[in-house]
Amino acid sequence: MAEEHSIVGPARGESLPVGHVGVRLRIPLSGAPSRRWSRDLSARLTAEFTGHANVGHLVLNDVVQGHEIVLAGLEGEEADGLAEAVERAVQATNQACADAPDESVPLKPQHEADAIARTVAEQQRLGDTRASRQQ
Repeated sequence: MAEEHSIVGPARGESLPVGHVGVRLRIPLSGAPSRRWSRDLSARLTAEFTGHANVGHLVLNDVVQGHEIVLAGLEGEEADGLAEAVERAVQATNQACADAPDESVPLKPQHEADAIARTVAEQQRLGDTRASRQQ
């Protein structure tokens, strides 16, 4: 089944603690998107902002939270054109999810992900490095 969401209200700004760059912006969506839709939107927003000045502090991980797009680290210089960029990303995400709903996206075999994770885990030092050396 295709998934589609739209922006349903005006952006709302929130102050961040002193020491953090910019502000947090919340943009309401028509529903709570799936993980696939959320990941796709994050990737499309990253593409929209790549190459633009003043976006170095913009946080795009976990950009969808519940029924909202949440952009943290937004500075005033980034505000111009932001609405259009977000709208383009939402439209493109809707089109992508209409063409390839979540169930139809092929995944690589889990054993490949497990093998890579094991290799990394074997090289990790967890906790106190002195305790690791003693074992």
